[in-house]
Amino acid sequence: MHLIGNISIYLALALSVYALVIFILGIYKQDQRLVDSGKAATLGVFILASISMLVLFTALGTSQLQFEYVALYTSTDLPLAYKLAALWAGNAGSLLLWTFFLTMYTAMVAYSKKMKNNPLTPYVASIMLGNTIFFYIILGFVAKPFVLLEQVPLEGRGLNPMLQDPGMLLHPVTLYLGYVGLAVPFAFAIAALIIKSVDAFWLRMTRRWTIIAWVFLTLGNVIGGYWAYKELGWGGYWAWDPVENASFMPWLTVTAYLHSVMIQERKNMLKIWNISLIILSYALTLFGTFLVRSGVLTSVHAFGDSNLGAYFLIFMALAVIFSLYVLMSRYHLLKKDSGQFESLLSKESSFLINNLILVGGTFAVFWGTIFPLVSEAVRGTKVTVGIPFFNTVMSPILLALIFVMAVCPLIAWQRSTVKNLRDNFLLPAIISLVIIGLLAGLGMRAAYPIIAYGVISFMILTHIVEFYRGVKARRKVTKEAIPVALYWLMVKNRRRYGGYIVHFGIALMAIGIVGSNFDSETMKTVPKGETIEIEDYVLTYEYLAQRTEGINDIVFANIHVSKAGKDMGYIQPERIFYGSWEEPSTEVAVLGSLREDLYVVLSAWERDERATFVVKVNPLVRWVWIGSYILVIGSIFAIWPGKYGNITPRYTGPQRKVS
Repeated sequence: MHLIGNISIYLALALSVYALVIFILGIYKQDQRLVDSGKAATLGVFILASISMLVLFTALGTSQLQFEYVALYTSTDLPLAYKLAALWAGNAGSLLLWTFFLTMYTAMVAYSKKMKNNPLTPYVASIMLGNTIFFYIILGFVAKPFVLLEQVPLEGRGLNPMLQDPGMLLHPVTLYLGYVGLAVPFAFAIAALIIKSVDAFWLRMTRRWTIIAWVFLTLGNVIGGYWAYKELGWGGYWAWDPVENASFMPWLTVTAYLHSVMIQERKNMLKIWNISLIILSYALTLFGTFLVRSGVLTSVHAFGDSNLGAYFLIFMALAVIFSLYVLMSRYHLLKKDSGQFESLLSKESSFLINNLILVGGTFAVFWGTIFPLVSEAVRGTKVTVGIPFFNTVMSPILLALIFVMAVCPLIAWQRSTVKNLRDNFLLPAIISLVIIGLLAGLGMRAAYPIIAYGVISFMILTHIVEFYRGVKARRKVTKEAIPVALYWLMVKNRRRYGGYIVHFGIALMAIGIVGSNFDSETMKTVPKGETIEIEDYVLTYEYLAQRTEGINDIVFANIHVSKAGKDMGYIQPERIFYGSWEEPSTEVAVLGSLREDLYVVLSAWERDERATFVVKVNPLVRWVWIGSYILVIGSIFAIWPGKYGNITPRYTGPQRKVS
């Protein structure tokens, strides 16, 4: 089995090199037969990557402990799902997964019907193959997934208990699909520059690819947050951990890119900006990979110390230098015929401000993430920037972003008049002020949540106005019933209204994010029968017990909960002691509602059964998860295939004999 695995790795490396060389020759000689041979080779590389994945999955699933990777990350007692999930528990397996997705995307681009007769195809495939070769070099010579042990152990080391969670079955996969997916628009952008096709064609061709990558990045971040909330036991879902930041930064820049491309498509503006954003986004995915695998920063998500970081740093530097060289060599073409902003009060300006806020947020997160490295280099002491820094910087950025999101849909292109502003924004603004007054009247005193909920309300209301105006205009012509008019309005404008649904999701997530910052917490040691009170909750600790599941021992506390005198039932926070792992893990008990989560952690206990609990009340957290569902639904709606607006753009750039 290890021979098949190793052969598939080295053969795929050789075939990738062949495909890249044959594509370049085909482009140079303008010979379609050579390009077709290159396409066939990309398919062969994907098949070989699939074989490698299948071999490793088989080894993991059947506990082939002669493989070093299997022995390091699994044990025979693991459920099958977690044995298979161990594929992305270590460097070699996760890089194989990354490579598999990369080869899959490359083959999809090479054989896409929409890419037929498209001269960009061999260039895009070549750029993606350059990435593939790098990853196969790593798999073949640095992080080898199919190394055999000289002596087969009786039992494997087991999977880190923190990874034995349903969230970990999806989190890495979705995140990698997002990371690797950004290679597609990056390759299109560089390919378009190389053949001097600097119009919006490559943007339109990659719109769906980019949204898909963005959705997976979103899912990866949200699932990771949900896992942290349930599994790590510190009471929150986002700790501004370096690795969390590494996946958040490309999300911010791609969000900016998805907005700014609309300006280029409609007004022929921001050409250099858009290409810079996609280069930056792809570079940030490589930077994130460097952070995870270099061990330069401490994180619960990192793979620990390894020498892989240096390879990724060099590759990232080469990719950025090459991209900037191509960009600067085409600078004069990109500047040519670019449109100009006519007014600050225009949709174009609001999109630009949106971009500046998002990029500013990216820089703030980047600076906070690398500050420990900078401080160590300058002062010799690694100073970590904590949650307060990020919350202080990012909170106003979040509000500013939501305010711009509120303005964008209703403000006019080119130039807005005072009448336009009054007609569109006066009513939402008045209602938002009334909501602010109501919140203050209900006893809310902190300025930040009052302002935040006012701005979020304003954003939701302006979007409702936009839906209302669209339905009204359609009914005026078609005389359709309101639900029918709304349906056709949305279906025929999927991109626009899908985007608005995404904005609704962001608004709901913002409600949860703002609310969850005003949590309550207590930590108390109590004997059996005693109570813990927090806000309206009364928790009665009844007893401590132990049960066995497989080779694991689970200690749990039985706690009765009542709220304002109403019986809420029982919860059981747990500590799990693993037979194959030294450190125990925490299983949090959460009693949740739309209003708040009661979050209980069994922290410690004594021989006399006194137990210590950390109890938190986290307001509105559930809205973060609900908002993420809405966001994903909106994204899928925007890219869902259909005859309306689903037209392959026509290539009008320089002609080539090969495609």
